[in-house]
Amino acid sequence: MAEFAVYFLIEKLTVLSIEKVKLFKGVRTDFEFVRDELERMTAFLRVADSFEESDPELKVWFKQVREMAYDTEDVIDVFLLRSTHDHGRHGIHGFLGELYFSIKKFKSTRKVASEIRSIISRLRNIAEGHQRYHYKLSIQEQGSSSSFVDYSVTDGRGDALLLEEGELVGIDHHKQSLIRLLMKEDPRLKLISVVGMGGLGKTTLVKRVFDDSVVKKHFQSHAWLTVSQLFKIEDLLKDTIQQLFDEIKQPLPEGIGSMNSNRLKEIIREFLRGRRYVLVFDDVWSIPAWEAIKYALPKENHGSRIILTTRLINVASSSCIETDGFVYELKPLSEEESWTLFCRKTFQGNSCPHHLIEICSNILRHCGGLPLAIVAIGGLLATKNTSRVGEWEMLNHSLQPELEDNDELESMKNILLLSFNDLPYYLKPCFLYLSIYPEDHLIEHNTLIRLWITEGFVKQKEGRTVEEVAEGYLNELINRSLIFMVKTNDDRSLKYGQIHDLYREVILSKAREQNFVTTASEQKMMWPSRVRRLSIHNALEHAKKGTYGTRVRSLLTFGVTDLQSMLNILQLLSSFRMLKVLSLKDVPLMTVPKAIFTMFHLRHLSLRNTKVKVLPGSIKKLKKLETLDLKQTYITELPVEILELHRLSHLLLYRHVVYSYLPYDCTDGFKAIKGIGGLISLRKLGYMEASCGSDTIKEISMMTELRRLCLTKLRREDGMAICSSIEKLHNLRSLNLKSTGENEVLDLQYLSSPPPFLQRLYLTGCIEKFPIWIRSLQNLIKVYFRWSKLRDDPLQYLQDLPNLVHLEFLVGFTGEELCFKAGKFQRLKLLDFDKLEPLRRVIVEKGAMPHLEKLVIQRCNLLERIPQGIEHLIELKVVEFFDMPDEFIMTMDPRRLGDDYCKVAHIPEVYYTFWRDGGWEIYSLEQNPADVIRTQGRRNSL
Repeated sequence: MAEFAVYFLIEKLTVLSIEKVKLFKGVRTDFEFVRDELERMTAFLRVADSFEESDPELKVWFKQVREMAYDTEDVIDVFLLRSTHDHGRHGIHGFLGELYFSIKKFKSTRKVASEIRSIISRLRNIAEGHQRYHYKLSIQEQGSSSSFVDYSVTDGRGDALLLEEGELVGIDHHKQSLIRLLMKEDPRLKLISVVGMGGLGKTTLVKRVFDDSVVKKHFQSHAWLTVSQLFKIEDLLKDTIQQLFDEIKQPLPEGIGSMNSNRLKEIIREFLRGRRYVLVFDDVWSIPAWEAIKYALPKENHGSRIILTTRLINVASSSCIETDGFVYELKPLSEEESWTLFCRKTFQGNSCPHHLIEICSNILRHCGGLPLAIVAIGGLLATKNTSRVGEWEMLNHSLQPELEDNDELESMKNILLLSFNDLPYYLKPCFLYLSIYPEDHLIEHNTLIRLWITEGFVKQKEGRTVEEVAEGYLNELINRSLIFMVKTNDDRSLKYGQIHDLYREVILSKAREQNFVTTASEQKMMWPSRVRRLSIHNALEHAKKGTYGTRVRSLLTFGVTDLQSMLNILQLLSSFRMLKVLSLKDVPLMTVPKAIFTMFHLRHLSLRNTKVKVLPGSIKKLKKLETLDLKQTYITELPVEILELHRLSHLLLYRHVVYSYLPYDCTDGFKAIKGIGGLISLRKLGYMEASCGSDTIKEISMMTELRRLCLTKLRREDGMAICSSIEKLHNLRSLNLKSTGENEVLDLQYLSSPPPFLQRLYLTGCIEKFPIWIRSLQNLIKVYFRWSKLRDDPLQYLQDLPNLVHLEFLVGFTGEELCFKAGKFQRLKLLDFDKLEPLRRVIVEKGAMPHLEKLVIQRCNLLERIPQGIEHLIELKVVEFFDMPDEFIMTMDPRRLGDDYCKVAHIPEVYYTFWRDGGWEIYSLEQNPADVIRTQGRRNSL
């Protein structure tokens, strides 16, 4: 990690030289000396990094190198800050201003000279240690663990859900046992505690039980709650209410945000009364935690069940006493299961090479049957060359002394630490940076990529953009099982991820040790004297006093919503002038803090989900700003001064519609600004209103770096201008166009050469004729039509797209029949028809959509029956009939459906849903639709 700090400083010193910042000759010479000396160290630093943990003296030397690099960076950044001034004044005032600045610059440069000479003295002492350790270590014996390995083009999907994949080994009998316990005929409320040490797969096992179709059908209400160590009872109760109400598509009770825990418990009890429910409370750490939860649950004789996972046997047994429940103790894997899992991860399911069997057996033996430990080591070994036996033997020997301790949890931490130490130098800061996130926090793919880039962890490589390089880093961390997927995009790439809590413990410890990230939470804690990156979780009790201002480079907040914490943070901001990253997401700000506009080095600013309504023109002072995230704020107009931010690459400003039934629905974004085409570095622009006319739309053609473009309020007369602009955006990956209203024509007939790499296309507006150019988009993954009202069959233009996996139509077709031809839509996985009012028949020929997994049909009032040929869709897992007419639902009566019922019987989940009494009623196919309608009455109109 010291190598990274030095590398970053060398780059800054090089830029300082290239930009020809005015310095005294002697000062420039000193800077060049520092740079040259550091460059001589870098190769040694990279190799010696893997020995830092095992050599205490080397660890001290690394710390000295890091601190020297940080101090030098501080000197440079403070000098650059003091060197900035306004050149716009003229006359006597301008002359006096220049004179004052020259004197100030002279004093600043002299101070720099003094500080840099002090650093040179430190550097000479450090360099002596460099020579000593260079002699001590044998570089020739270093393996690939410290060499550069480029995984940037690795497919991240293979090992993405590592824990889930791993626990398939030996999990089936546990799953069936738990299901039997859940389904056992006993009307009393029962609690099942699944207990075992960390890493045994308790959560994974229970999640598979919870998601099982039999369990889903047996219980009327379901909720999954993650408790963790620092949970807040109010947040947990609100999450429970959110899941229960979302499941039946009902709006949340008014005023829920301000309710106390007692009122929240009353709402849960009232909701669950009379229902058969199953609730999972995952990762419970104490008896008081369970005591705080249990009083929200009605104890009625409807056969409801609660599942609790915990690492502590006393929590498991105590929670089961009142309900005469069952403690289910999860055991480690057997030797055979462990070997199967190890080979699956290490050798991608192949057999272990004969010459490595003994070594691997020894390594595996020390893992003690813990799936997490086996997977961690397997992921580490999977990157090594099987012909280099010495590397495998080295790992085997280093594991043995670490795993002999009886404290299994500590042993597992040591294994995970080995995984960290084995990371290439360029991945270590990326992984360590994840310590900014709170426990169980969902890591958003796009935000993480932008933060990595802003922090300087990712360097552009020839032939690839910096985003593509960062994507490769993320894929490698996924393949090493250090990040696992929670939610994926249509192409199965990561959308939201998490790190296991044990991995988080490891990197939190490392981040504190190396002063990489300081985490502040509600718990009182001592901050280190040199805070570099500060992550505030939930609250900040006091604004810590100290000389942190010139050292802190990043400040991020998570879940800080109270007024006092906000005031404490604002107090800190007044001294944090060196920030590069500032994220105030969720903080209840009403205005943009003035202190922000003094942050000369700021590159990433997020005010997402704040209450800010106006962005001041002072934003022009942030000349280095690259990302401006204003999502979910109340800003609708941007100041013209934003056009002076020539480095801006991501401009994000829009609000999602709360409780919207429609996907991808957002309110209008911001009003277009004349001259916005001058922001030629923009890569992401959304959502911009096109109400200023075609001239502004034409300017978009200048933004040739755009990857994502979202425009709203388009009119028919804008058609030629928007088509002309889009044709020049060759790097575009996502395009979202929305007209002014449902009947406004979205005229795209002028587009003949669409962006060749386009992957996602969202068209919202009346399209009189299908855009023929769409069928040339070979990289297209997702297509969404809304309000298009097409007369000609759109399938003929889409059916041969080789990568299309997601297709949706909302009021998108006015014909009576859609036929999916044999051999077409070969990769389609999700198909959604919504409000295709004239549609009467859907025909699926054998061989069409062979990989379709989910079919949704909504509000198609004239559809006569389920799709003909649905039995051909052999990979179909979910079918939803959403708000269909009673006549359609009645045809699903098993007594009338006949053979068609058998055709859908192979599908695990078949639902039909309709609106009644202000909420969505959801039923499975096994519940007789005709009986439901007769018992509950006809549905209301939507």
